[in-house]
Amino acid sequence: MTPHTGHIPYLPARIEGLATLAKNLWWSWNRDARGLFRSIDPTLWGLTRHNPLDLLCRVDPERVAACASDADFLRRYDDVMTRFHHETTSRETWFTQNYRELDGRPVAYFCAEFGLHSSVPIYSGGLGVLAGDHCKAASDAGVPLVGVGLMYLKGYFDQRLRVDGWQEDSDDEYDLSVTPLEPVVGPLGRPYLATVETSGRPVHVRAWRMMVGRVPIYLLDTNLDVNHADDRGLMNKLYAGGPDLRVRQEWILGVGGVRVLRALGIQPAVWHANEGHAAFMMIERLRERLGAGTPFDEAVRQVRAQSVFTTHTPVPAGHDAFTVESLAACAGPIWEEMGIEKDALFQLGKHPSIEGQFHMTVCALRLSARVNGVSRRHGQVSRTLWRDLWPGRPWEAVPIGHVTNGVHLATWMATPIMELLDEHLGRHWGDRLDEPGFWDQVLTLDSDRFWAAHVRLKHVLATRIREDARQRFAARFKEAAQVVGAGTLLDPGALTLGFARRFATYKRANLIFRDFERLRRLLVDVRRPVQIIFAGKAHPADNPGKEVLQSVYQFTRDPELEGRVAFVEDYDMHIAHLLVQGVDLWINLPRVPLEASGTSGMKAGLNGVPQLGTLDGWWQEGYDGLSGWAIPPAGDTEDADTADAERFYRLLEDHVIPIYHHRNAAGVPIGWVDKMRHALRLAGSRFSARRMVQNYVQEYYAPAIKGETAGDDPPTG
Repeated sequence: MTPHTGHIPYLPARIEGLATLAKNLWWSWNRDARGLFRSIDPTLWGLTRHNPLDLLCRVDPERVAACASDADFLRRYDDVMTRFHHETTSRETWFTQNYRELDGRPVAYFCAEFGLHSSVPIYSGGLGVLAGDHCKAASDAGVPLVGVGLMYLKGYFDQRLRVDGWQEDSDDEYDLSVTPLEPVVGPLGRPYLATVETSGRPVHVRAWRMMVGRVPIYLLDTNLDVNHADDRGLMNKLYAGGPDLRVRQEWILGVGGVRVLRALGIQPAVWHANEGHAAFMMIERLRERLGAGTPFDEAVRQVRAQSVFTTHTPVPAGHDAFTVESLAACAGPIWEEMGIEKDALFQLGKHPSIEGQFHMTVCALRLSARVNGVSRRHGQVSRTLWRDLWPGRPWEAVPIGHVTNGVHLATWMATPIMELLDEHLGRHWGDRLDEPGFWDQVLTLDSDRFWAAHVRLKHVLATRIREDARQRFAARFKEAAQVVGAGTLLDPGALTLGFARRFATYKRANLIFRDFERLRRLLVDVRRPVQIIFAGKAHPADNPGKEVLQSVYQFTRDPELEGRVAFVEDYDMHIAHLLVQGVDLWINLPRVPLEASGTSGMKAGLNGVPQLGTLDGWWQEGYDGLSGWAIPPAGDTEDADTADAERFYRLLEDHVIPIYHHRNAAGVPIGWVDKMRHALRLAGSRFSARRMVQNYVQEYYAPAIKGETAGDDPPTG
């Protein structure tokens, strides 16, 4: 194996397109492209965590030369490159078939994080991965989307757990040379594209482009020698530092993002802010109009008409708000440049019950004509949460709709499940997803073959967990209990529950252990064993979340549980794939109604993994009694945690465990496989990113591009 150099070495002319393919993340959701890279060196493919750029940098040149003369490899290479060209350049797409007159009128999609692949770790969790799936589905559908985000040179933190289970956060830079990020050169060859005044001095902003199929994402960065030393590290870490750093990051995202698009000659017809972090994008567009002489009220109307805002957070404390003083220190007297009074600017972000703060979500609500939550229930919660901005209206008349989140099928569905569908539905079933009744056909999948595919994925997960534990043992584990806690004693025949989420207190990972003795009896039952795999990170500033994580980790070390509880460290997209594909049952226990949507259960469902959860977020509208189990709401007189834990145990004891361990003569749990079929049907038919993006186009983007009025007055509270 050649040493890593950071640069793709010479590729034979016959297969030089591999370099182009590796630099567009389209490969990550095309199984034939993934298979092509894997076939070059299967061992190295695993060691690089499925990163083709890293693979091509490190693979033995003799192996590359052999591929270039291998007839089978060349046939597959040609097929993949033909498909790549077609799916990234063809003008015959779902969008042009339905909205041809709107083609070429871009949608600018602003988000503070994008989760597209583990090799580009600029995401923390659900928001970023949702944004990544949104961009992938937009590429598939031909929606003229342009992403704008921030380039975090040190990404999100790497998680390390101490012996006592306390989370520690590392601060390492990742290797840019093996990411598909390419710097965009500014006018006259300058390294930057825009300049933003912040903290009393100009900050030059450059951009890195990342291609996601046909969708470009521009990531903003200030790490330039021309900038003041204090400004070069502004984008080092995702969600790092205190409010003074956060406000500057979000100012660069919003103001710098608009200016970078202008410098590139991109003129969006719609501006979509994915969460309140991007609200300054609307302030910058307002500044542009005021500077052109448009009266204030008319400028606000014009900005609103072209703005879409998606809120993801039902928890009031989860919305960014900055003191008036910190925003003024960050932005300077921008109101003077806008030609308005200072109070007029700060009124845009004023919450009626919060004094002295500029509230980012309130600003986005005031400057967006079209607003949505991310599930049916979250839409209802949001209308109640923000009703004070529309005084005098009943909560149900507050103009906030919903588009339920979805997940990108080709990203999250495992190859063995796709191959099973090939056999059952034909190789090109992916082209028929919009056909009425298409997903009903999965209800006739062969039980033996479906179960065999699942067992194969379960084996892949177990192998990865053991290998990860081996590596951590060699590198830093100090005690045997740490090796056990990492999952080395997991039983391939046990019912395996998966819980992988951000460790926030409302997600209640520790609810599972509320009655320790009752749980212990379930886990160590020699006839019907159960085991649980946990993964997830607590926000670096969330000590209560870290305490929940630590309490869960302690159970992995308890000999009474016989190694049947495991915690997988450093949760990222790579591990997420393995978990949603390889566990038997997905567990989701948020305290109702604090889960906006949740998408991990949808990803599990695409792999035939049922869910057991509280009726919140997407599960509240998705639960059908066939594809999993629901914990009914606690009564008004009940303690919710106590009641939910009791119902959780009862479902396991009376329903889940019996149906899983009841096997036919061939060892197949027929009743469980029926649940798997329904889980697959539910996720595929109703909770895909394809459906989600189509909803955004039909209900939000197209009406805004056409100039249709939203029919509602802006907030007045």
